[in-house]
Amino acid sequence: FVLLTCLIPTAMFVGGLSSTLFVLLTCLIPTAMFVGGLSSTLAADFVAGTLEPYLCPEGSHAEIITYQTTSIDDFGNAQPATGFEMQCENEQGEITRDPSPDYSFIWLGALGLGSLVLSAVLAFLLAAPAGVLIARLLKGRKDVKAD
Repeated sequence: FVLLTCLIPTAMFVGGLSSTLFVLLTCLIPTAMFVGGLSSTLAADFVAGTLEPYLCPEGSHAEIITYQTTSIDDFGNAQPATGFEMQCENEQGEITRDPSPDYSFIWLGALGLGSLVLSAVLAFLLAAPAGVLIARLLKGRKDVKAD
């Protein structure tokens, strides 16, 4: 669904490779951030398992912990909120890496970079076919005007 939502405007707006890349980036990067935000909370075990080899010392496993906290709204009022942090524990249950929220920044950055690469690949794959399509459409219009 997301690809169709992005490809239709891309096919309509193609003026070259750079505009195709721009349209794809404006679709895929926000989508990646949305998916990353949801997955870092709803699929925390998957995210922890994915980032564990990069953030945890050898012989420990990652775990996403949650805690109740407060957040300040636009009017300066404290509102209840839930905090998420990743910590690493060894087999004995000792914490080998202090809890921190940096995992979410790394996760969102990785998804953003992945969507950037995907956008570049799709731009190269779509620019030529879309250019041919537009050329055919414009040629058809010139033939109609000539009659």
